[in-house]
Amino acid sequence: MDSDAHTGSARARADAGKYLTFTLADEVYGLRILKVREIFGLVPITPVPQTPYFLKGVINLRGQVIPVVDLRLKFGMVDREYTDRTSIIVLDVRDAMGRIPIGVIVDAVADVVSIDADDIEPAPSLGSRLQTRFIAGMAKLDSGIKILLDVDAVLSAEEMGAPSL
Repeated sequence: MDSDAHTGSARARADAGKYLTFTLADEVYGLRILKVREIFGLVPITPVPQTPYFLKGVINLRGQVIPVVDLRLKFGMVDREYTDRTSIIVLDVRDAMGRIPIGVIVDAVADVVSIDADDIEPAPSLGSRLQTRFIAGMAKLDSGIKILLDVDAVLSAEEMGAPSL
């Protein structure tokens, strides 16, 4: 077995487990359930000046101030009005300073699914102009392909200044 195949296989094994799935536009994404702190509907968000356009502001969650990112905007998707299905998912993100909570706005939360290692493939190479570093893998399920996100890469302090995928 060559080293690339072995690395992909090891990565798929590491990524197997339970995922929270959600939608953005017409795509279904997944986040490792162990990264999810809680999920709730929209609450008032306080804007913060001089922040990237995708950082909608901050919320007060039981006395803790948490930044909130609109994933549609972070991924360069068309903005749309929020609906009664729009949700905030609070995640534990690891960066150089340790673990920090960050909220992400998604169109709708779908389900929690178990994904086997055999059903996960590495992110496809889409050329040098399209960046896939945020994609942990692609899950092939009966219900379709789910894009599994690496939230630590998507929401790192370094990436919070980057425009999109």
